[in-house]
Amino acid sequence: MDIGKHKQNLTPLTELGEFGIIKRYSNRISIVNKEVEKGIGDDSAILHFDDENRCVVSSDMLVEGVHFDLGYVPLKHLGYKSVVVNISDILAMNAKPIAITLNIAMSNRFTVEALDQFYEGVLLACNKFNVDLIGGDTTSSKSGLIISITAFGKAKKSEIVYRNGAKKNDLVCVNGNLGAAFAGLMILEREKAVFLQNAEVQPILTDYTYVIERQLKPEPGISVVEFLRNNEIIPTAMIDISDGLASELLHICSESGCGVRIYEEKIPIDTETRKVAELFKQGTTGYALYGGEDYNLLFTIDQKYYDLVDKNETISIIGYISDVDEGSFWIDNSGTLNELKAEGWNHFKS
Repeated sequence: MDIGKHKQNLTPLTELGEFGIIKRYSNRISIVNKEVEKGIGDDSAILHFDDENRCVVSSDMLVEGVHFDLGYVPLKHLGYKSVVVNISDILAMNAKPIAITLNIAMSNRFTVEALDQFYEGVLLACNKFNVDLIGGDTTSSKSGLIISITAFGKAKKSEIVYRNGAKKNDLVCVNGNLGAAFAGLMILEREKAVFLQNAEVQPILTDYTYVIERQLKPEPGISVVEFLRNNEIIPTAMIDISDGLASELLHICSESGCGVRIYEEKIPIDTETRKVAELFKQGTTGYALYGGEDYNLLFTIDQKYYDLVDKNETISIIGYISDVDEGSFWIDNSGTLNELKAEGWNHFKS
């Protein structure tokens, strides 16, 4: 047997990337239980046990060295963020988060006091967003800290929003501002690099407190879902922005069979984010399109809701849905069409 020749035929994970891997194996899965209404392919899975109500389930993993760096991420913030990134997926289905389970693996370099800090952040988020911690598992790890959370939510069948409902002429909306989390990461990485060169140099963070907080302690879009519900607006499609605006828009377009046009001048970007982009001599719009980890909600709505949504100061209408054969583009301030590409964070390809 020629072992060397056999190895050459193996396919590296980098060739598929995160979403390619998900697609590869989800295509092999067949749903056999009638209680499973929606499986792989959206922000959450949907289970049903009666005609009206649905259970919404989502799971996420955070791995040290991949998703976070304990060189500059406080454990309390990490605990808080771990909860937020999971309940954000529940909100993206237009559902109410109600509970989580927490699995954690850690090496013996961690102390009880360090674990206390992590759980302080977890419980702070749970209390703030009225989410119950109902169980999980704890084990040892030889490769650092690994966190896995499963979040549960509830919604009526008629209220659930998927990624595949966007239709031509729908308005494209986001809440808050975009790119700030990536800007915060850029500052934290810069200061870490300086520290590694000279441990006596103090980090310069006071001018960038907002973007750093957006990276370390993101906030979920609960107020947006409440606004939509209070105004009896059900989006046609929705997703949370974890991998960058461009990537999430393309998910909606792919699932809905449509195209999109968004306008650079309409994308909400904070002044501090612009300041960071200027500091690093980078394009601010790129931070919003490809940065990721903002955990804002991206959604599409029927045009009849324009006036209601336009009055909400926390929501921006950034474009509209078009026919699939018209493609997906962002229009810069000079009026030039630029193709939307999924250049955000992609595991295995980064």
